Amino acid sequence: MYHTARAGILRRTVNDIPVELASARKIRERNKISYRLAHWPIWIWVGFIIPAPLTFDLFESGFDGRMAVWLGVVMLVTGVAGLRGRLPGVEPRPYIIRFTEDKPNPLYRRVCYTLAWSTVISFAVLNIAGLVVAIVTGGWYLRQLYELAYFPIAATIWILGAAGQLPRVKRSTRGEWHERRYFYGSVWAVCLAQPVLWFLWAVLPQTTAADVVKLAAFLGVLAGVGWASYRGKLPRTRPIVPGELAVSD
Repeated sequence: MYHTARAGILRRTVNDIPVELASARKIRERNKISYRLAHWPIWIWVGFIIPAPLTFDLFESGFDGRMAVWLGVVMLVTGVAGLRGRLPGVEPRPYIIRFTEDKPNPLYRRVCYTLAWSTVISFAVLNIAGLVVAIVTGGWYLRQLYELAYFPIAATIWILGAAGQLPRVKRSTRGEWHERRYFYGSVWAVCLAQPVLWFLWAVLPQTTAADVVKLAAFLGVLAGVGWASYRGKLPRTRPIVPGELAVSD
């Protein structure tokens, strides 16, 4: 059961999780140029960090010629895709209008969200593994982990995406009303936890005690933001009541 709040725009479920009413959301026939341009950097960043060992070098020793070339390639590919309306959020008009429609999920959306899932999951798993190894062995082997384990982890996620087994990557868009919660919740958690970990790496020494603090902080932010996302407290993490008109990016 629901009870109405905030002039019918939001309702709350019995377990007090805010729910958006799709019928109360403004329908866009076209995406503004500013809206499309605002989404483009997201996919530039996703593409840029796909070769994670190169990204590791970026944060360890700074930007270099290899990264400049790769960034140029990513900007060219995503720019062409965006001009053709083949990037999520960069389309001339929204693709999804009804969240419960059984529409085919276009290949470009499935590819983009699969790559996004691979970066979100792989970086988090490797950083946790690197900290655990450092705590147990007293040695720092994160670079080796990135070089040896990143692509097997990412490839596993790519295979799951190709099989349609990830949220927002399924063959149908029917589940968008709740699948986007899982995606944005994961993105929020990792994107907030990573800067915290980078900061702690910069200011704390490489000792076992400091590594325990880093791991606890990283897991704490992931858990805290994940819980806030589950409770619908962060943007785009509220369930959308199905059966009504809405727009998704």
